[in-house]
Amino acid sequence: MKIVSYNLNGIRSALGKGLADWLKATDADIVCFQELKADPTQFDAGIFEQLGYKHYWHPAEKKGYSGVAILTKREPDYVKFGCGMDVYDREGRVLRADFGDVSVMSVYHPSGSSGDERQAFKMQWLGDFQNYINDLKKQRPNLIISGDYNICHKPIDIHNPIGNKDSSGFLPEEREWIGSFIDSGFVDSFRHFNNEPHQYTWWSFRANSREKNLGWRIDYHMVSKPLESKLKRAAIFPLAKHSDHCPLLVEMDL
Repeated sequence: MKIVSYNLNGIRSALGKGLADWLKATDADIVCFQELKADPTQFDAGIFEQLGYKHYWHPAEKKGYSGVAILTKREPDYVKFGCGMDVYDREGRVLRADFGDVSVMSVYHPSGSSGDERQAFKMQWLGDFQNYINDLKKQRPNLIISGDYNICHKPIDIHNPIGNKDSSGFLPEEREWIGSFIDSGFVDSFRHFNNEPHQYTWWSFRANSREKNLGWRIDYHMVSKPLESKLKRAAIFPLAKHSDHCPLLVEMDL
């Protein structure tokens, strides 16, 4: 099973840059989108049906903001829209599809880069999300949580760790959280296979950052420990340029 995660920074923009052709060529079994910035009335979701996907959308209430989706070639047994916490569900941040005893989640963690208020919201979310997953694992222990976490874990995951030590997305408390999240029973699937530096999933639009590969690795496929032996491959696709993020893949023997 091939699972792709992709923060699109606007699905309408990404479709205009050839996203559908990329999906057809990649032929993933499941695709998790984040940051849709639209609801399905604002674009042609039939494009994905033509590619063989069933599609599930959880947009934000606010227009042009946030939102997550899951495309899948196999019909799920169950789809859960949201996490049951209205403050987050209004922003369209969590979507889960169950396939037998395995669950795939598309998750878009908040950014704190716009100021103190949203940074505080992000930290509240991180605590609430950890508690939510701790409870969910009791019923659904086989989790694949894919998406934009908006946090770099270690210095290897960011192009300038010293210069960014006070930047949202690389703050000590954020890095501590993602470390504790992994320690709670997850595998960072990309680092399971690849410990090379300069591997990023997001680049600022400023200063030709992408051309210079001055990036951040903030997107992850987190795989729960019971599935670790099923991991086959993980990859990042920086040459796919439909967004300021790039897609990432995890392949599993399920």
